[in-house]
Amino acid sequence: MKTVVFPGSFDPITNGHLDLISRASLLAEKVIVAVAMNDSKKPFFTLSERCELLTEATKDIRGVEIVPFDGLLAEFAKKHQAQALIRGIRGGTDADYEIQLSQVNHTLNPQLETILLPAHARTAFISSTIVKEVFKHQGDISLLAPACVQRAFNQR
Repeated sequence: MKTVVFPGSFDPITNGHLDLISRASLLAEKVIVAVAMNDSKKPFFTLSERCELLTEATKDIRGVEIVPFDGLLAEFAKKHQAQALIRGIRGGTDADYEIQLSQVNHTLNPQLETILLPAHARTAFISSTIVKEVFKHQGDISLLAPACVQRAFNQR
């Protein structure tokens, strides 16, 4: 496979995201990490900061490109000539939701497939929300997120 898209808000990037990006890089020549603007979530980090953190965290993973996006994911994938979307699932609830999204994206772009990658046990419990909460309460996030995220939080 030539190109896949791994979309998300990445506010902030977690070790779970990094694991999925690494695994996706084994499946495709290029992994476009599509960073959603998604202002409805009221992000902690700006779009630019999230892209910078992703660039730093993925610098040693081959074939990764960080691209901000807004709008329909199916159109973004078509514009970047991606053959598939990569989505991580942590459990049954995620799977149900991701299957529904894959059906919508396939309807909008019939050439687009969705690959669901189950999270590994060591990262399945990690979410960006958990990383923010642990940091907010002065907890150690070193096992949850890359070091660049810790530094970014400390600079705030």
